[in-house]
Amino acid sequence: MTGIDKTAPSARPRTVEELTDLVRTAALGPSPDTISVSTAFLTTYGTRHIGRVHAYRNEILSLRIGSAVGSCGFEPETDRDHAEVLDECVGAKVSDLLDHAIPAVRIAALDGYLMYVHPHPRAAGLVGEPVPVNGPSSLAKSQSRARTVIDLLPATRVRTVLVIGVVNSLLAQLRQRGMSYIACDAVGGTTEWGEPVLTSIAEVSQDYDALLVTGMTLVNGSFDAILRDCAHRGIPLVMFAQSGSAVLPWFLGEDAVTAISAEPYPFFALDGGPSTHFHYRRAESI
Repeated sequence: MTGIDKTAPSARPRTVEELTDLVRTAALGPSPDTISVSTAFLTTYGTRHIGRVHAYRNEILSLRIGSAVGSCGFEPETDRDHAEVLDECVGAKVSDLLDHAIPAVRIAALDGYLMYVHPHPRAAGLVGEPVPVNGPSSLAKSQSRARTVIDLLPATRVRTVLVIGVVNSLLAQLRQRGMSYIACDAVGGTTEWGEPVLTSIAEVSQDYDALLVTGMTLVNGSFDAILRDCAHRGIPLVMFAQSGSAVLPWFLGEDAVTAISAEPYPFFALDGGPSTHFHYRRAESI
C-alpha cells in the first residue's frame, strides 16, 4: 500500500468541489500543503486499431506523488503550452495545484493525492476487484476491456444506454448484447457504424435507462450534473475512468455512482502486455 490509508468518511461528497474541500482541509489524509509533485509528464498517443475505420488521439497529464501517479486528460480545446504546464507542476504543492487555472491540472492533482493516500484497490476505503485486461493486439485488448466495463451494467432492465465518451469497443459490446445506445462525446463525429455522435447531453431527446460515462466528465465540469440527474431519476450510472481513476470511487454509493472501472496509469493502450483495472461496485448492484 502506498502512502497513508485513513478510514474514509461515511458521508460521500456530492460534488467534485466537496471532495476537493475534504482534501484541502486534510479530512482524508495529510495536508496537501505538505505534499509536493516530484514528476510531471505528458502522454500523447494516437490509436487506430487494425480493422477499424476511426482513429483517436489523447493527451494525458500525469503527476507523481511519492510512488503514486495521478492522471487526467486535457480537453481538446486547451490552448496552453503543455510543456509550460509541466514546469508549473513540478515541485509544486498539491494544495496549489488544486486551485490551478487548468481543470486537467486540478483533477490530476486531486487524483494523485487520493492515489497516494488511498491507492487501488482500496480507493475511498472500499475494496476493489483487480481485473486483468489482455489481448494479442490493441483491438483485442480494447475488446477485453470493453467486456469487463459492460459487465458492470445491471444484467436486467437496461434497454438503452446513454454513452458519454464514445469508445467504439464499448458500443460494439452493447450491440452484441442487444442493447441500444445514444452516443455522446464533445468531439462529435460519427461512430464506427456511421451513427451521429451528439456533442452535448442537452441534445439528447431519446429516453434511456442507464448511463455509461467517461472520467473526462470530471475535467469538463459535467460530472456533478450527471450525478444529480441519475440520483433524481434513479437510474444506474457506470463510470469508466482513466482520468481521475482514484477520484470517482468517492462517489460510489446510494443515489450516486453504481459501479466504476478504474484504470490507473499506464493505460491499456500503452502496453502490449496485460493491464490491471480495478472495479468498484455499489453493494446492491453486484
